[in-house]
Amino acid sequence: MKLLFNKQLVDSKEAVISAFDHGFLYGMGLFETFRTYHGSPWLLERHANRLIKGCEMLGIAYSPDVMQIKEATLEVLKANGLSDGYIRWSVSAGEGAIGLPSDPYDRPNEILYAKELAADEPMTRKGKTLRLLKLPRSTPEGPYRLKSFHYMNNIAAKRELIRSGAGQGTEGLFLDNNGHVTEGMVSNVFWCKGGVLYTPAAATGLLEGITREYVIEMAAELGITVQQGLYSWNELLTADEVFVTNSIQEIVPVVNLENEHGLGFLPGGRNTTGPLTSQLMRDYREAAEGDDR
Repeated sequence: MKLLFNKQLVDSKEAVISAFDHGFLYGMGLFETFRTYHGSPWLLERHANRLIKGCEMLGIAYSPDVMQIKEATLEVLKANGLSDGYIRWSVSAGEGAIGLPSDPYDRPNEILYAKELAADEPMTRKGKTLRLLKLPRSTPEGPYRLKSFHYMNNIAAKRELIRSGAGQGTEGLFLDNNGHVTEGMVSNVFWCKGGVLYTPAAATGLLEGITREYVIEMAAELGITVQQGLYSWNELLTADEVFVTNSIQEIVPVVNLENEHGLGFLPGGRNTTGPLTSQLMRDYREAAEGDDR
C-alpha cells in the first residue's frame, strides 16, 4: 500500500512514527474517514471542519488546506491503482516528552490512507442486523465526542458481538449508562414512526457523524419532522423503519433488531427496506454522485 505521510508519497513499510509521538503514547490524535465518487471526496469540507475543531480541543496546531487534501486524495488513489476508495485521514499530535504536556503540539503528523471500497451497491442492499450491546457507550473525554484514536470501547464491543455469536456484518448498538440509545459501533442510528424521523441527541455522548448531519438536512428538505432526544431500546422495537449511517456505507437499512440475547424483531413487521429509507438512500447517492467539489 502507498500512503501520504506528511505530504510525501511513501510505501506503507517506510512510514514511521516516533515512539515518542503522543498519538502513540497518549492517544492524542484524530481521524476522518470518507469516500470518493468519481475521484472526488464527498463532504470533504465538513470532515475538515470537524477535524480542525477537534485539533483545537486537543491543542494540536493543524490547519489543513481543503484543496490540497482533495489533490492529495487523488494522488493516493492513483498510487494504489484506485479510481475511487475508502480514505482515512489521520492527524497525530507529534513527538513530545514522556509526561503530560502543557504546551500545544506544534509538529503534528498527517497520514492519508486509501483502500478499496467493498463491492456493495447501496440500492441493492438487503439490509443488516442491529444488535443491542451489553457494554455501555463510554462517556466522551471532553465536552463532546471526538473521532479520536481512543477506540477501546468500540473494539471491546466488536469482541462482544463475536463472542455472542452474532452474524457476520451485524452492527452493535450502544446504550449510554442511563439506558438511552446512543449509536452503533461505527454508525449513527435513525428510525421512523408515524412519519416522524427520530435519532438520539448529542447529549447521549454520540459522535455527531457527518452523514448523520447530512441526513437530518435531507429529511428537513423533504418536509419530514426530525426529532433528536433521549430514547429507549423499546422505541426501536415499535418503529416502522430503522436505518444506520456512516460516511463509507452511506445509509443502510436495518431489517432485523436483536436484543442482547439474540431475540429478533422486524422493524415495521417486515424484513425489507422501508419507503422512507429507500428514498433517503436514493437521494443521498444522487447527491454524492453529482457532487463535483
